[in-house]
Amino acid sequence: MSGHSKWATTKHKKAVVDAKRSKLFAKLVKDVEVAARTGGGDPAGNPTLYDAIQKAKKSSVPGDNIDRAVKRGSGAEAGGVDYQTIMYEGYAPNGVAVLVECLTDNRNRAASDVRVAFTRNGGTMADPGSVSYLFTRKGVVTVPAEGLAEDDVLLAVLDAGAEEVNAAGEVYEVVCEATDLVAVRTALQDAGLDYDSADAQFVPSMQVELDAEGAEKVLRLVDALEDSDDVQNVYANFDVSDEVLAQVG
Repeated sequence: MSGHSKWATTKHKKAVVDAKRSKLFAKLVKDVEVAARTGGGDPAGNPTLYDAIQKAKKSSVPGDNIDRAVKRGSGAEAGGVDYQTIMYEGYAPNGVAVLVECLTDNRNRAASDVRVAFTRNGGTMADPGSVSYLFTRKGVVTVPAEGLAEDDVLLAVLDAGAEEVNAAGEVYEVVCEATDLVAVRTALQDAGLDYDSADAQFVPSMQVELDAEGAEKVLRLVDALEDSDDVQNVYANFDVSDEVLAQVG
């Protein structure tokens, strides 16, 4: 299980109650709007929209904000923005590979934000393709672990195409091919198991183990990147133990 995944889970829970909540809400609402623009405004016929709405609801985004995002994206209401997806690649301290996924209406601003975050936090930007080969696009479904054994989750998703189930703090992460994401999520629902989010992510094929000092440097860069309104997701191939994660807070 990647350290960044454990960190992201912890941070996601914190974000709902701290000052970064509005920034998190904005990113989740943007996901909803883009999904509606790409595949239409009916969640029943647009699995990506269905999952974006689910994730937003689980993170306590107000229903009105979600509804308006669907309407803007589908063209039922004015004010929608034509966002572009742009990927940037780079290295954090300790040779950690970083993929930065942006959703932006201003390519120059996004590039500038990403470059500044790397430069000021001990990282370097890299040429396209020099980092991305270390990651594979996978479907990832997070399931609350409370009251559930790992085997319960595994049994529910095994026949739907799940490749592995990993314990990540207070959730289990079910990993599958991106094309099997809807089947795996549906299998969980059919088994009566709740899930927090289901989306396609970039999963690292190898990981760099970090001590507390290294983790602090890498997480400082990840935080700086995620602070940009244009940055939607940051993926990195580092791993930290629970002890190190507790040390860096």
